[in-house]
Amino acid sequence: MIIAVDGPTASGKGTIAKALAAHFGLPHLDTGLLYRAVGRQVELTGGNPDNPADALTACGFPDALLEDEALRSEAVGSLASRVSVHPAVRQALYERQRAFALQPGGAVLDGRDIGTVIAPDAQVKLFITASVEERARRRWLEMQSRGAEVELAAIERDITARDARDMGRKDAPLIAASDTLTLDTSAFGREQAIEAALEAVQAKLSKD
Repeated sequence: MIIAVDGPTASGKGTIAKALAAHFGLPHLDTGLLYRAVGRQVELTGGNPDNPADALTACGFPDALLEDEALRSEAVGSLASRVSVHPAVRQALYERQRAFALQPGGAVLDGRDIGTVIAPDAQVKLFITASVEERARRRWLEMQSRGAEVELAAIERDITARDARDMGRKDAPLIAASDTLTLDTSAFGREQAIEAALEAVQAKLSKD
């Protein structure tokens, strides 16, 4: 069984995907982390994330980079959004994601093009969303808990810009698959969102 969980940044898709993986006993891949690693590698090597050649070279990042705490920062998140617009980067990471999805027993993957590109044959597809204001608030609280000083308004501007890049890119834009189940988590707390997602998945499986 393959479960695809898509959605914009800070929508709660990662939290939901992890919970679904634990519930169904499936391995989980945060595909956004791969793009963050590419963005971070570009930064470490002094490259330009808007340059396709620099971004593609960074796809050869060492596996150890995936453990870098800096990958979770807002700055690297913005870099990930910038390198992800390059078709060559998306193709370079496609096979890695596809292989994870097709492993024996299935998997849960979260990202921005899982249900449309990486695993269009997934048995269950969820599209997790929330208002820009709520997503910015969540990210601000997360950053505050880490001791990072950042303005809420700045995070909101960054999220709005990232949404525009992700939805407007020519290759694999952020869109909900035609057969996806959309879940708006704007009014949900963490546990409510997980419960709603589990109910949606179980309802889908019971119909098939």
